Amino acid sequence: MTDLGDLQCPVPKGDYDRVLMAHGGGGRLMQRLLGEVFFPAFDNELLERRHDAAVFALERGLSSPRLAFTTDSYVIRPLFFPGGSIGHLAVDGTVNDLAMAGARPLYLSTGFILEEGFPVADLRRVVQDMHDAADAAGVSIVTGDTKVVERGHGDGVYINTAGVGIIEHDLVIEPASVRPGDAILINGDIARHGIAIMSVREGLEFESAIESDCAPLADLVGRLIAEGLAVHCLRDLTRGGLAAGVIEIAQASGLQVELRETAIAVRDDVLGACEILGFDPLYVANEGRFVTFVPAEQAERALAVLRAHPAGEGAAIIGQVTAGSHPGLVTMQTVTGTSRVVDLLSGEQLPRIC
Repeated sequence: MTDLGDLQCPVPKGDYDRVLMAHGGGGRLMQRLLGEVFFPAFDNELLERRHDAAVFALERGLSSPRLAFTTDSYVIRPLFFPGGSIGHLAVDGTVNDLAMAGARPLYLSTGFILEEGFPVADLRRVVQDMHDAADAAGVSIVTGDTKVVERGHGDGVYINTAGVGIIEHDLVIEPASVRPGDAILINGDIARHGIAIMSVREGLEFESAIESDCAPLADLVGRLIAEGLAVHCLRDLTRGGLAAGVIEIAQASGLQVELRETAIAVRDDVLGACEILGFDPLYVANEGRFVTFVPAEQAERALAVLRAHPAGEGAAIIGQVTAGSHPGLVTMQTVTGTSRVVDLLSGEQLPRIC
């Protein structure tokens, strides 16, 4: 997802109404919108940290516990897809944003925008999926709101969730903590969520079912921290995929990143679907994948922790951070041994995938 905290820099004014209508609000265009409209209006110290969740203490002083707070909205189409639903996403997405700040998720709120005529049976199914996802993530949904809009103005249902978590360690997990020499790890293969959505939309059939990787990540992150690893930064790889997530961190930290294509796993059926549809897997959304930045000397230990957990069995070390002469630049060493720049897309490759 692209949060306010993902903003990289101010940008020139543009025709944002036309931009959003034409491209759905992804990639560089969303950053332009954030930089011109939202960030100047809401600018503050917490937002400037450019992370998936705001981290703050209720009172000044070292003894005051730190909390994390985040919010996200879900407008996915279709509502139900292989491996999940909008209900699963609404819980897992917010839980994962809290986890990326190193927090243990506690409580969620939810808001429903329902279209007139939306089937109650489908609503029950969505709510049950949210219940099941919350149970699996160990959180409670404690407050919410429901609104109904006229037929034809809501596309069934939109959901907003916000979450609060507690930080029970002394690490400062954010882009500013990334250091030259850090190793970059990912917890599994990429691009399955976006392709699971597109396979339904386009009516594609494959020999094996492609299911979303939608999953809560807080327990896995908690194990990394409990192991005593010096986790510098975490980022879940939702809208914009691996490429956008790493670029955001590189730009926010002012450092350079080198990725290795051979270390980044893409399932054969997912890769085949990407080739048919003309997508680059690096930019396809995930809902159960994240990158971890740790000191190089701790990389193998972090890898072992990730692989010991069901949500990290396919973990790999995929790159490193360098001081470099081009702050914010991300490059990729390709399978042929050449190097290419990894940049943000001008628009959104896959609209309405979360």
